[in-house]
Amino acid sequence: MGCCVFAATAAIGPRVALVLAWLFTNVVDRAFTGRVLPFLGLLFVPWTTLAYVFAYAPVVGVRGIGWFVVLIGLLLDMSSYGGGARSRR
Repeated sequence: MGCCVFAATAAIGPRVALVLAWLFTNVVDRAFTGRVLPFLGLLFVPWTTLAYVFAYAPVVGVRGIGWFVVLIGLLLDMSSYGGGARSRR
């Protein structure tokens, strides 16, 4: 059930999903040590940060297909920045 709620809020927006996950679960705290890096991720690369939080496993970290998920998040962030630059021209 938690995964479905996580996916549904991600459809609304990565920043909303990340803030809700940070406030109501401990998945962000498990994936990152400290608060600075997830906050910077929230501001600048929200899809990548959300993908990293989703792909992180507590004992082993991010491995295998998890890095592919993080790469998809990075591509989504890059496309959103590129799309914004294109629309301004």
